[in-house]
Amino acid sequence: MLRLEVKPYTLDFKFSARTSRGEMVNRKVWFIRLMDENGNSGIGEVAPIHRLSPEDVEEVPEILEKLEKEIANQEAPQSEEEVFELVDQLVPITIPSVRFGLEMALLDLINGSKKQIFSKDFQSIKIPINGLVWMGDKDFMHQQIEEKLDAGFRCIKLKVGALDFDTELDMIKSLRKVSDDLIIRLDANGAFQTNEVLSKLKELSKLNIHSIEQPIMPMQPEAMELVCNRSEIPIALDEELIGINGSRNRVDLIQELKPHYLVLKPTLHGGFASVKEWIDLAEIHGIEWWVTSYLESNLGLNAIAQFASLYPQNEEFHGLGTGGLYHNNIQSPIIIDRGFFTYAKSRVWGDVDF
Repeated sequence: MLRLEVKPYTLDFKFSARTSRGEMVNRKVWFIRLMDENGNSGIGEVAPIHRLSPEDVEEVPEILEKLEKEIANQEAPQSEEEVFELVDQLVPITIPSVRFGLEMALLDLINGSKKQIFSKDFQSIKIPINGLVWMGDKDFMHQQIEEKLDAGFRCIKLKVGALDFDTELDMIKSLRKVSDDLIIRLDANGAFQTNEVLSKLKELSKLNIHSIEQPIMPMQPEAMELVCNRSEIPIALDEELIGINGSRNRVDLIQELKPHYLVLKPTLHGGFASVKEWIDLAEIHGIEWWVTSYLESNLGLNAIAQFASLYPQNEEFHGLGTGGLYHNNIQSPIIIDRGFFTYAKSRVWGDVDF
């Protein structure tokens, strides 16, 4: 039988993390520990974000309390397949962050409680990632850009939509002057209005932009289809994927909107099994994709990176450079080295005090 323990934890940002949808100075997560009758354990992370995740963050403690009672009647799974079956049985996909956390804890449990979430050895993981530049005033964004370039990133992702368009355009122009080979991604978080989005994308396209995530707000299928079809910059869907569950609905979205890329977040899209389904469908339809964190702690980030490493044939830059955002992150052997996500040889992890 299984026993579930819960530890609330508040992660404090080193700066005010700003997007076009608002600012965060901290965020709450819940670490969960599953123990079997032999004393073996696995740790997972439940990390929804207020007003962005489909579940109500305030209801998470009650959901976990209910899960604690239900899982006490379950036998520990013995394989990845059994893990995904058990999670599907216990947690609806409409609560994606809890599904992710439970999958993570169970996978850690069956793989020896070593922060090894998948059976593949992750000692030699080296994953190319983008350097993320947060919104802020012009000086703050320029400072971040310089730091990312000095750190050796070959792909820079800028959050846009908070400043006026001309200021952001000038900033991107100055970044493009650094190198024609630098990969520049943009993330608008739905900031552009539908009546101006195509003209803005046309202007941005002159700067050899790799892609732009979610240029307009989701849930506008006709407008998004038009943008995907007419944009001179490849479109990556992010928030548009939230709450699209079931293979038929996902196929319908892909076939209707015809995006160029999918941005996949296990915490937001229902865990690893759910994201794997998105990947399978994307590849069937010839759509590229990458995996990114949802601002989890180093524990969740570790799990997501290991998942991304299962697809070595995918040469896109993943969004896994968020471990340095917090003052009080969990100590980990994660290293960001010249634009790659990797691990130190000494596998030292901080404890979560349950």
